[in-house]
Amino acid sequence: MRESDMRMLDWAAAAVGSGARIIDVRTLHDGQGPWRLSIEHRGRTAAFVLRAPTPRIGAAMVATAAAALEVAERHGLPAPRLVDADLRGEVPTTLETLVPGTTAWPTPSVERLRAAGAALARVHTVEMPPSDDLPFRPRPIAVDDFAGDRRRGRMPTTPLLKAADELVTAIDSPPEENVFLHGDVWPGNLIWSGDEVAAFIDWKTAGVGAPGVDLCELRKQVAITFGPDAPDHVLDGWQRATGTKANDVAYWDAVAALNTPTELDGAPTPRRDAFLQDAMIRLAR
Repeated sequence: MRESDMRMLDWAAAAVGSGARIIDVRTLHDGQGPWRLSIEHRGRTAAFVLRAPTPRIGAAMVATAAAALEVAERHGLPAPRLVDADLRGEVPTTLETLVPGTTAWPTPSVERLRAAGAALARVHTVEMPPSDDLPFRPRPIAVDDFAGDRRRGRMPTTPLLKAADELVTAIDSPPEENVFLHGDVWPGNLIWSGDEVAAFIDWKTAGVGAPGVDLCELRKQVAITFGPDAPDHVLDGWQRATGTKANDVAYWDAVAALNTPTELDGAPTPRRDAFLQDAMIRLAR
């Protein structure tokens, strides 16, 4: 283990408390960070997640995740709790609690899909202006711009994606809204405890913007994962929780579908295309 890694681990132990010691370290992603730490302190052992920059995650993303967790705790949202952050050190590092539960969706029941939408609605109750660490987000996973890459010839396109991009760019974007956004809502970023959402995890692309950025990203993701009936159950859960009708769903559905690579691995591509075609039909009405 590198000396810098040892210093990060020493910092994490100290963040938990005097005399704490790390008894286990496991990677959570392909041999890179984040890392799951088991830390013993005062006779008790608890699990934590240590985050630091990796080849795919820059220091700014680490800072964004830390800022997002602070907002989540302040408003009692379902998310890990930030234990400590060292964003000005040699290696920007954060330590957060590990929320018990599972990311597995063994059965995409109507109840679970509605629960996911309702949990997301709680995030969107927080109104706030953009900031350096939580900037305005015009699309989900805003660090990527696959539609822009296709437009500039950096990535191949298809007739459907080209037509959808032309339709979306010809429409005046909806008025800006300033609600808290997770930024990357997909089934793997939801922790379930039974049939309840215990936490949203992985806040590195969080920010501020329209609720549709999150809501329609989740709609797209469940359409790809579970099929065409799933998105409306997510929408139903969100609308029941807020007591309001979601705005500009067709527009944000299209934006979410366009911010994907031209070809997805295996079967998801046709499902993505079907979701996008449906959004285009609704947009053209």
